[in-house]
Amino acid sequence: MRIALLVPTLEIGGVERVFANLARGLHQLGAEVDLVVGTAGGDMGRDLENGIRCFDLESRRMLASVPKLARYLRERQPEALIAAMTHCSAAAVMARALAHSKVKIVATEHNTMSKVVANTRGLKYRLMPLWSRWALGSADHVVAVCGGVADDLADRTGLARAKFRVIYNPVTSDALYQAAEAPVAHPWFQPGEPPVVLAVGRLDKQKDFPTLIRAFALVRNAKPARLLILGEGPDRGRIEAVVREQRLTDDDVALPGFEQNPYRFMKRAAVFALSSAWEGFGVVLVEALALGTPVVSTDCTYGPAEILCGGKYGTLVPVGDHEAMARALLRTLENPARKTADCVEQFTIRNVASQYLSLMTQSNSEK
Repeated sequence: MRIALLVPTLEIGGVERVFANLARGLHQLGAEVDLVVGTAGGDMGRDLENGIRCFDLESRRMLASVPKLARYLRERQPEALIAAMTHCSAAAVMARALAHSKVKIVATEHNTMSKVVANTRGLKYRLMPLWSRWALGSADHVVAVCGGVADDLADRTGLARAKFRVIYNPVTSDALYQAAEAPVAHPWFQPGEPPVVLAVGRLDKQKDFPTLIRAFALVRNAKPARLLILGEGPDRGRIEAVVREQRLTDDDVALPGFEQNPYRFMKRAAVFALSSAWEGFGVVLVEALALGTPVVSTDCTYGPAEILCGGKYGTLVPVGDHEAMARALLRTLENPARKTADCVEQFTIRNVASQYLSLMTQSNSEK
């Protein structure tokens, strides 16, 4: 079975990593996998296994790539196409019509539409529920990465909730555990040093790192500890300003930028913190649980509560409440309990790829 995966880029990001994992999982299950990208290049391409072909549409705007995507569909004739995010799904629907193709389209949604619309400027985003209704309604299947995202999509688009199938993101594999064993030369992780609170994510509004920094300042006043935030993004200046505002030094908080292998730091951190104002899933929470790192997370919409089973596998605190987060971090630092959560099996790459393959096989049998 030939399956195409459509994603805007291969630059490292949450959705890109998910699709690279899904491509790997489908390939290992015996599918012939084509990874079709708006623009090729980027670090995710290095992780692809031999046998996964990459097709470059050479377009930074997915809708502008529709003619080339239609040509790909005519020439390669995949039986199914899995699209990442709404604009990819819209391009896939248009390309299918242009190519007169019978390819089955599986649209996937990775974020909370209501939050994206409310927190992003531009006419395209204000009209997002309208054109999303068309794009998702035209797909053969729509996969949401958690139940909350599916509920939100149904509410915002007006499509029936039954239209949305929930399949969690593919996260864990032997490769993740192997990467976590890589050495760490950073001086904060040497014996005898204070415990490290770790956060990983894009430096932007969604991740709300200012709340985490304010929480950490209270932690630091109570006991020796350090905060390491791995990631890069447009809010770096604002975040650094909050660090100064809280009178924290370079020996308290470090923002070294993007890290190719965050898992080696994750395994050695005393606690993993997620301070997001909203999420679609929260891949980093699964990664931390898999590596046995205690977790403190905001109870944001959506993802963390589902992943942590309402607080069974980690501590949930209100969004934007730095005092509640500080208390949770202190409790965790004082009572560290490191163990791999038994919930992570549902997030394995093989398990999730099997669910997608079953969905697409069902499509073919019903054809």
